[in-house]
Amino acid sequence: MILYYVHDPMCSWCWGFRPTWTEIKTKLPKEVEIKYLLGGLAPDSNEPMPESMKSDIAGYWKRIQQHIPGTEFNFDFWDKCEPRRSTYPACRAVIAARKQKPEIELEMIKKIQTAYYMGAQNPSDNSTLTAIARSLGLDEEQFSKDLNMPETQQQLEAEINMGRQLGAQGFPSMILVKDNKAQYLPLDYNSADNVVNMVKSMI
Repeated sequence: MILYYVHDPMCSWCWGFRPTWTEIKTKLPKEVEIKYLLGGLAPDSNEPMPESMKSDIAGYWKRIQQHIPGTEFNFDFWDKCEPRRSTYPACRAVIAARKQKPEIELEMIKKIQTAYYMGAQNPSDNSTLTAIARSLGLDEEQFSKDLNMPETQQQLEAEINMGRQLGAQGFPSMILVKDNKAQYLPLDYNSADNVVNMVKSMI
């Protein structure tokens, strides 16, 4: 039995869901294997984000804070950085980190999220991603090379396609696969037990 977690490091709802997801993982039955799939929220772009989009996304952050109490965002990001609607670089960074050290994947995701939402740094920029890789002790030159390799993009596209085939409904999505049958699990951003009980009932 596999529980697929479909996410994007630059998805603000994934950031809000992080504490509940962490709790879910600690409470799941041992026979449930967890696998991560990158969702690829927004393709590569060098175009600055329009003011209207910046305002919309900042508004999403405030809505998330209302919906998921305790979620923090550093709104300085919108003044300090030049945002772009581009999450593929951050997704590829997770793959590049995984390639060097598979065991560091989750820490890479956390570092990207923390840099973005708390540190007001832009994970759409390769320089930000490389600095994070360096802080994790990865080989910086190898990481920079892997970050932009065609094979890395192909892996991202494969994960995006797999998420769609499994029935992901936005990010984050949780899909439980048992006996080759995929079941989408409704999200409860404020309760781990609802999801855990649902999984237990399907075992």
